[in-house]
This record gives sequence, structure tokens and C-alpha cells, in this order.
Amino acid sequence: MTWQENLRTVTPYVAGEQPKMIDMIKLNTNENPYPPSPQVQQTIESFASERLRLYPDSDANELREALADYYQLKPEQVFLGNGSDEVLSLSFLTFFNSSKPLLLPDISYSFYPIYCDLYRIPYQEIPVDKNFKLNIQDYFQENGGVVIANPNAPTGLSLDLKTIETLLRNNTESIVLIDEAYIDFGGVSAIPLLEKYDNLIIVQTFSKSRSLAGIRLGIALGNALTISHLYDVKNSFNSYPLDRLAQAIGLASLNDELYFRQTVSKIIAERERFSDVLRQLGFSVTDSKTNFVFVKPPLGTAQALFEALYEAKIIIRYWNKPKISDWLRITIGTEKEMNEIIKFLKKYLQKLER
Repeated sequence: MTWQENLRTVTPYVAGEQPKMIDMIKLNTNENPYPPSPQVQQTIESFASERLRLYPDSDANELREALADYYQLKPEQVFLGNGSDEVLSLSFLTFFNSSKPLLLPDISYSFYPIYCDLYRIPYQEIPVDKNFKLNIQDYFQENGGVVIANPNAPTGLSLDLKTIETLLRNNTESIVLIDEAYIDFGGVSAIPLLEKYDNLIIVQTFSKSRSLAGIRLGIALGNALTISHLYDVKNSFNSYPLDRLAQAIGLASLNDELYFRQTVSKIIAERERFSDVLRQLGFSVTDSKTNFVFVKPPLGTAQALFEALYEAKIIIRYWNKPKISDWLRITIGTEKEMNEIIKFLKKYLQKLER
């Protein structure tokens, strides 16, 4: 046997494109169109670079305590990592070690099955219905865990708290992980259920609603026992995932609640306005509770529209995959940016109607 035969082979996750175009409208990776809190800028400007010669607090305790206070939890219930992707990866490695399959929706965040393949976790993809909705009863079966994004990506659909609790009540012998990356844009968080269900893990991120995709800061919330195991795995992998500046920036963002609420409200309002315009143009639009919309064009193909927009330097997301190849995901940008894409879509559809 050669050394090449012992290499780990995986199909990697394909992240949204980061084009280098000038004057583009970038609506493909669900980044926040507004800058971080002004307190973040002040923190960066006042940060003493001399401190970078020292290792950071390995558990980011000041930020951890602030998050615990913010969510009305104990610090032992809070885990921090280098973006929610790392938090998810470590969670899969920590919690899903059963020979029974992990249950996932077949249309969801495409990193989930990749983590399973990477860590050799058996999994089963549960089909969503024709309207991309989950049938929660499909998850009432023997399993090694359940992972659900709420709201879901790329569909934008959200489950209510009663449905999440029903899922938990019927899965008491395995970890239920709820990925709340987009929860601040209209969903209802499962955090109130942590007190009642010790097998619940919630993952969130600073990337979307707090405009901090560039610093990589994610969190997990759970009971003290599960979080302690997550830290054990983290410390066996990377003791210092959050640098000093990222910790300071995260704390500054958390302390500016007013700015956070204002920018989230603007994105929600723009999402609703944009969705209404698209429906008037004949698009099918899901009831998104995220910072993006998931849409099906009334004429032509989704791929053709994606390519036409790309040529016009308006970058959105398209997947040539079963069930969603007729659909497009469009991040909500500023009002000006969304007006530009509306203007383009009107002209594009008029040409197809001739």
C-alpha cells in the first residue's frame, strides 16, 4: 500500500464566491450590508498592538461572561469559537459519536454532510416537502443526533418554538443541535428551552446580524456538562481559537444593543419590501426569516438569471442541485443595492416577455 492510498479524501465545502470585481453589488454570501457598531471601530483604533505579543485568554472569559449575562445564562453554558463553522465542526466531533445515523434535512446548510464525511459520522438526510418545509415527525426515529438550521438556509424558513420543543420531547436520548445563524432576522430562539432540555445545543454567530464576518466569532449555548466536553475537544485541537482583537471586538459589539437592533430592523424592513416587489413581478418567494430571500423566477431558468446578473456585476447564489436548481438566493443589501437589482429584474423580465 502506498502513502497516497492512506490520504483522507473528502469533498470540501464550496464557500460563496468572493469576486474581485470593481463596482459590483455583492449579494451572494449573506454578509451584512452595514458596518459593525461604531464601538467596534473605536475598539480597533484604541487597541494596543503591543499586547499581540502575548497569547489571548484561551477561553475568552470576559466575553464569555458578557454573553452569559446577555442571554441570562451561566458562563459555564457558553462556548466560543473561531466562527460558527468551527463551533459546528467541533460540535459534530464532540456530540455525534453514535453508530446510529445523525438526522439532517436534505435541503439545508451544505457543510453538515461534509462534517459527517470528515468525521465518519453516519447520517441520514430527511426530505423536506415540496414547499421546503420540515415534517417534524420524520425526526421521531432512532438516531445518533439531530441537526436543524432554524431559520433554514438556503430556504429562509423558520420553525416556531413549539415545534422545536416537540422535537426535543421526542429525542431525549440524543443531542439536538439548533443552528441559529440567522435567528436575529425574525426567528424565535430556542434559548428559553435550555433550562428544560439538557440535550439541546444552540449555535449562533456574530457574522450576520452583528456585521462581523471578518473576525470569525461563533458561540454555542447548552448545559454546563455538554459545554465542558466541547471545551475539552477544543483544547485538544486549538487552545487559542479567538485572538485578542477578536475578543475585544466581540465585546464592543455586544455592548451596543441599540445599533444592533437598528441595523437588524433595517434589513428586515428591506427584506419585506424586496419580497413584495418580487412577488408583484411574478417570482415565487419563501417566507424568509433571514437576511436573504429564496426565490424562483417566473420566466426563464434560475441559472440563466444568475448568469445575467453576474454579467451585470450583481452577484447572487445559485446551486445546480436537486430540488433547488430552479431557485436563487439573494442576500439583502442596502436599499440602494436592492433598487438596482429590482431595476435589472424588471428589464430582464420585459425582454423575456417579448
